[in-house]
Amino acid sequence: MASKRTWLVGSALAALALYALLWIAVAQQWNWVTTVDSAALNPFHRYGSDHPGWVLGWDIFCTLLGPGAFRLATAVLIIVALIRRSFRLALFLFLTVELAGLVTELAKAAADRPRPDTAFVTALGTSFPSGHALGVLVAVAALLTVALPTVRKPLRGYLIGAGALIVIAIGVGRVVLNVHHPSDVLAGWALGYAYFVTCLLLAPPNRPVTQRDETPQAPGTAR
Repeated sequence: MASKRTWLVGSALAALALYALLWIAVAQQWNWVTTVDSAALNPFHRYGSDHPGWVLGWDIFCTLLGPGAFRLATAVLIIVALIRRSFRLALFLFLTVELAGLVTELAKAAADRPRPDTAFVTALGTSFPSGHALGVLVAVAALLTVALPTVRKPLRGYLIGAGALIVIAIGVGRVVLNVHHPSDVLAGWALGYAYFVTCLLLAPPNRPVTQRDETPQAPGTAR
């Protein structure tokens, strides 16, 4: 248990370091960031300009599986959890999925990076970090944390794979639509992961099992 916690803390700190590096690179307009961002945006813009159906498809996909859709679905789960008096679960889902939007807005305000001029669709707010990347990663990670213990082991791999595919596809979709730079998406994933781990460690959805809970009491020692 301690080793798992150590790994989570270490990986979250590494994600925060990556986010900080990207933030500095964007703020200082380092050449390698501009080069990488342009190398990804330009081909997608050329292709999308000639294929409006391609753009529409990605826009619909990013809307249907965007952070707003996950927050709406999670709000229903929170209500159900409260009805069943699963307060820890409700708190965990609220902190992760619902408050991720606030984290996004604060991060965007701090960086204040304009969106690409070539954006195919209109989006609110600034560009860095990607709210879709951050929000969807946090939502998928939180929902998997809640769902995986309730399903059979053979199905867990499929759920994890599906979740990873959604997270990656949404990130790619924002670049395809030219509404985000690739560095925005990577920063969204990094900050989202760090935020999710923080919530998981501070407010886990289930009460941790202690050694006392696991050890049966000897006859005649019941309190």
